[in-house]
Amino acid sequence: MADKEMRAVYAETLTELASKDDRIVVLEADLMRATGTGPFKEKYPDRAVNVGVAEANMLSIAGGMSTEGYIPFAATFGCFATRRAFDQFFLSCAYAGLNVKLVGTDPGVSAAFNGGTHMPFEDLGLVRMVPGIDIVEPSDPVSLKALVQQIAARPNSAYIRLHRKALSPLYPETATFEVGKAKVLRSGTGVTLAALGGLMVHNAVTAAELLAADGISAEVIDVLSLKPLDAETILASARKTGLVISIENHQAHNGLGSAVAELFAEAADRPARLVRMGIQDQFGEVGTEAWLLEKFGLRAEDIAAAVKKALKG
Repeated sequence: MADKEMRAVYAETLTELASKDDRIVVLEADLMRATGTGPFKEKYPDRAVNVGVAEANMLSIAGGMSTEGYIPFAATFGCFATRRAFDQFFLSCAYAGLNVKLVGTDPGVSAAFNGGTHMPFEDLGLVRMVPGIDIVEPSDPVSLKALVQQIAARPNSAYIRLHRKALSPLYPETATFEVGKAKVLRSGTGVTLAALGGLMVHNAVTAAELLAADGISAEVIDVLSLKPLDAETILASARKTGLVISIENHQAHNGLGSAVAELFAEAADRPARLVRMGIQDQFGEVGTEAWLLEKFGLRAEDIAAAVKKALKG
């Protein structure tokens, strides 16, 4: 699969699913063009609902549709999906035991010129506290298609963190995925780079190449699923390398880094030292994606530098 906008893959996957299952419906909060679901509406106009700029109402409607047997995919910018509509998702969807797929787009620095108000660095921390839901962040077009298909088939509510822009494929189209399972993209023995989300996984792979040039063997894990977390894969790698760097386009607290820290704290053998890379208790800003990655220290070279510092320490 060539480089392709993730939102296009998302829309195509939902359209394909809808052709086989008339329970699939799409809800948007006046961002259908941004999410890329226009083609779905063209093909299934009676199964696409634009609620306007009313995110909380969108999730209440999604909950109601779920009670009637539909499988609603409700999408908006990640900041609005979580901060603005958290109570409705918590109560009207998850607490009620319903099957609502919440999609938060433009995660972290990918919000770019929408700036700090629209830059969700805390969305995973919020939804991670919701009992019984799945949380996934695909890393490329192949994993996105597979995980959307898997999430659609599961009977519980879920949060999909969706990068809208184009990402290069990391996997062949024949690759298989499972909610709750990570992928080891590169084997190594000196350090584990556990990354979540397309930007961070791609940067982790590049960082591993930079480290290899300096004789440091890095294992790269594409976490893919924050909840359930693949404890087995992460612990096995941690016990092998002794050093884990968690990397996320999110606050370093309450997301992937915290989930891994909790995992290690509860393991009897304290399997590895952990360094958490992410946003360090800061708000977002306006800027290009590249500038923001540099500002927040999340480039491949920043990851490589953090590994070298940790190994010296």
